[in-house]
Amino acid sequence: MATSLAAADLAAIDDRLAATDELLATAYPGDDGSRQPVHTVYVPADRFTPELPAVWGRDALAAVDAAGGLEALAASVGLDEGTAAAVAPRVREKLEREPIEDLRIDFEDGYGDRGDDVEDADAVRAAKRAIAAVAAGFGPPFIGIRCKSFEAATRARGIRTLDLFVTTLVERGGLPDGLALTLPKVSTVAQVQAMAYVMAALERAHGLPAGRLRFEVQAETPQLILGADGVSPVARLPLAAPGRISGLHYGTYDYSAALGIAPAHQSMDHPAADFAKQVMQVAVAGTGIRLSDGSTNILPIGDRAEEAWRLHARLVRRSLERGFPQGWDLHANQLPTRFLATYAFYREGYAEASARLRDHRSGAGASGAVLDEPATVRALAGFVLRGVRCGAIAPAEVTADTGLDGHELVALAHPRRATA
Repeated sequence: MATSLAAADLAAIDDRLAATDELLATAYPGDDGSRQPVHTVYVPADRFTPELPAVWGRDALAAVDAAGGLEALAASVGLDEGTAAAVAPRVREKLEREPIEDLRIDFEDGYGDRGDDVEDADAVRAAKRAIAAVAAGFGPPFIGIRCKSFEAATRARGIRTLDLFVTTLVERGGLPDGLALTLPKVSTVAQVQAMAYVMAALERAHGLPAGRLRFEVQAETPQLILGADGVSPVARLPLAAPGRISGLHYGTYDYSAALGIAPAHQSMDHPAADFAKQVMQVAVAGTGIRLSDGSTNILPIGDRAEEAWRLHARLVRRSLERGFPQGWDLHANQLPTRFLATYAFYREGYAEASARLRDHRSGAGASGAVLDEPATVRALAGFVLRGVRCGAIAPAEVTADTGLDGHELVALAHPRRATA
């Protein structure tokens, strides 16, 4: 067939779009396909011991059993009888086997200012205990520290704690595979660039591969969402520190307080929180930077335990529905509702997702009730993959129901990574 455009025209178009092609290839590589935890547990540095995850798991089960058991709790937080019966045994097994997926040893708000000598000792001790936890099989899949912020008053202390922690890890045998480092109270792009500089300097000092040290950014200030120049700094972060940022976490209470929201109304579901999280979501879409929602400080203990459990389960479900697959937990008694709500979310959506994946694999999608585009197929596979990785769905179920093995599921969810 005859066309009108000459080769020179096509070359000119390629030249015009070369920068766009480079941007899309480098700044938006997509998710890397590795596991993302469903939560992060924060504990003050002086309270961390290698056995802490197992202790939290036992405490969580004791609290639930005292309240009538997991099925009773599942019913009280709104799960139907069938879902409750399906998820309760899985959640019990989870609390016995892997009660904490991601543990952050906190040197910031949960720790405070205890003087340099005390924090130095705690930073070294935390690293030694993290190594001991991993070696003994108590360690969660992801573990690390949250240092103090890079604001002027705490910058030197935060950097020193990072240095001591990482240096001790290296000297004691190496970095855990799931090492996670968190920078709180970020207000500007420059603070993130400074953290990236610290990571690179530590890599050079210890002979680590470039890019081995990555970090999470906590969005806790309005200035990160909308800067003084009217531009959103959070949208600039992926290019400002390429390959360094692993996650973007919402900080419920610092952010709410900075906006002047009364304490009684500071919550993950406040409209101001939703606005900030929507900006975060758009800013990192396609970059491979993971999202995490914040926490609720209404703890399920004492006379208000049942009310707090219902609140926590509702907020966990709400986050999942809005595309935030991770959140923070602050107390052992929040673990049951974290996993009940998460498992219910994936179990309830699994039948339809697996059927659509089966139809796609067999080529029957066009004759089914739903015609899924490639982007939706990726989302369906990603949904099922998250359910498998947290324990809500068994790998054998997926193979039986869809014909996909684990490698095929990952490749379907993250095709760009699979072919890279």
